[in-house]
Amino acid sequence: MNILATSGGFRASRRTWWTPGPIIDLAFELAGSPARPKFCYVGTAVGDNPMYSNAVHSAFTGRDVLVSSLAAFPMPSVEDVRAHLLAQDVVWVGGGSVAGLLAIWRLHGWDEIFRDVWEAGVVLGGVSAGSLCWHVGGTTDSFGPELRPVTNGLALLPYSNGVHYDSEAQRRPLYHQLIADEVLPAGFATDDGVGLHYRGTELVEAVTDQPGKKAYRVERGADGRAVEEAIEPRLLPPAAG
Repeated sequence: MNILATSGGFRASRRTWWTPGPIIDLAFELAGSPARPKFCYVGTAVGDNPMYSNAVHSAFTGRDVLVSSLAAFPMPSVEDVRAHLLAQDVVWVGGGSVAGLLAIWRLHGWDEIFRDVWEAGVVLGGVSAGSLCWHVGGTTDSFGPELRPVTNGLALLPYSNGVHYDSEAQRRPLYHQLIADEVLPAGFATDDGVGLHYRGTELVEAVTDQPGKKAYRVERGADGRAVEEAIEPRLLPPAAG
């Protein structure tokens, strides 16, 4: 039961739009390093925009990875969503609107399916909205440029989550405020390029593909203020070619 919740994953590439970064390789490692890993991209958070699905497929050009996509629009793209996800080694959820993602998943009953898939041992991962969704909640721009809380995540992990902690100025102060005000429970945040590896509901480690980046534990202190503790992530080796 592994979750890899990140502010990273794929990286910009000169040959294709994206290329799999070291965090994606770690996801395959957590899946047991299969000879031909099965990787499913879920793009609900961007309305299943085919541009992103195509980018994921092309990112694996030249690698022996069996890539698929799961779309909700205009109807589920596979006949049996549960069976398709259970057959994967890694399911990766892209960024975008976490509020929209959660609404659509619940409409289709995918919230229960994802719990079953996680409990069956498929590695769940994702970036931004695809990180927040596994937690109780966090900060989101789903509703507009001014960040707001989202508190109805799937809660597979009993923590809150902060993403893009070092690259978006509103993220850190709002995350602190929400934890101090007990709108969100204590949780973990990630700078861009950092991922959180959970086994079951326990944080195993933070990882990164960029030197100098950090993860953070944030909780409510005895004085009612948020207390932040930096977590030094393990620097991952370069991605496989």
